[in-house]
Amino acid sequence: MLFSRGFRQIPRSSLTGISRWLLPHRPEQSQTSPQCLRESAHKIFGGYGEPSYWGLPALHSSRYQVHHQSSSIVEEELDPFSLVSDELSLVANRLREMVVAEVPKLASAAEYFFKMGVEGKRFRPTVLLLMSTALNVAIPEPPKALGDTLTPELRTRQQSIAEITEMIHVASLLHDDVLDDADTRRGVGSLNFIMGNKVAVLAGDFLLSRACVALAALKNTEVVTLLATVVEHLVTGETMQITTTSDQRCSMEYYMQKTYYKTASLISNSCKAIALLAGQTTEVAMLAFEYGKNLGLAYQLIDDVLDFTGTSASLGKGSLSDIRHGIVTAPILFAMEEFPELRAVVEEGFDNPCNVDRALEYLGKSRGIQKARELAIKHANRAAEAIESLPESDDEDVKRSRRALIDLTQRVITRTK
Repeated sequence: MLFSRGFRQIPRSSLTGISRWLLPHRPEQSQTSPQCLRESAHKIFGGYGEPSYWGLPALHSSRYQVHHQSSSIVEEELDPFSLVSDELSLVANRLREMVVAEVPKLASAAEYFFKMGVEGKRFRPTVLLLMSTALNVAIPEPPKALGDTLTPELRTRQQSIAEITEMIHVASLLHDDVLDDADTRRGVGSLNFIMGNKVAVLAGDFLLSRACVALAALKNTEVVTLLATVVEHLVTGETMQITTTSDQRCSMEYYMQKTYYKTASLISNSCKAIALLAGQTTEVAMLAFEYGKNLGLAYQLIDDVLDFTGTSASLGKGSLSDIRHGIVTAPILFAMEEFPELRAVVEEGFDNPCNVDRALEYLGKSRGIQKARELAIKHANRAAEAIESLPESDDEDVKRSRRALIDLTQRVITRTK
């Protein structure tokens, strides 16, 4: 599926601190009916028309104007997932082999989300395999401090990063479901619901241990440090979420920092690891990092929107799950800016269903949904700019992979599940 080429760009903000996340905007009346919100909390929030992008002018002079380039490679229709489908199959098969355990129940639990039909689209491995090809450009000097570790071949080592990343991701899902007392995941019963919390936690620990073994086999200290830091970030982000003060809970800056730790750190540091294994420069490695960081933030912001606008069937989990668990996300935070009285509802908590209805009513009157989408678009644009800033290449495979990475930035913000 190819998305609109006429996608407007948002300029970067040079602001710091909280203004890194919040930009001024023009007041604009939401066309969503509060009454409709009360009647059906799952109805799509719509009717906003052309986004105002918080009153900022469109970016016309930037090098990043990918949707208006005349290059044939840009106009070529492609599916990012199909470009690496063969490799994805290899990665999926190896993952299933890596999670085999001696204890049958542990093996069954560990492979629960790696089975055919439950494994999802493998979004993160797709990004990493595309990034591997996108960085297949001339390197100014040979890789340093790798010695004999260039065997097995570089591509196999980069595939290993995709496998490690997916194991860390699934482990975090298993642990999150226990903390959230979730009963569904990816449209099926969550592992904690099927096998109990203890087995789910142990299965997550087992996946992390297997990821560590695979990571050590790469024998690259910098890459090991990067992905070990990711695990630390996952724990930090989850702790931030369950131990917030009232002020932190209502802070967009705190929310975005937590979102980076919980969602974006894994993909950003994994993208950087792909570049480091290829012996790329610090500058190229940081561009890979920036792509992953901003793609991850955009992904989570759209998740926040879909929690209000999607349905349980489309999301594979209960909609309104965040607010029902007392988690305040971007749409509510933006709504709180317009309606400060909403803060009193948030501070009172959402154990009372009436408070959920009141928060949804304020959200329906606000531009919270639209502004969360706009913030996602801003980060998606930054991710695409990072790819456009990579060293130029005439290699068609490199260009195609970069186009696919840019295409993914649009798929992230236009997805409905």
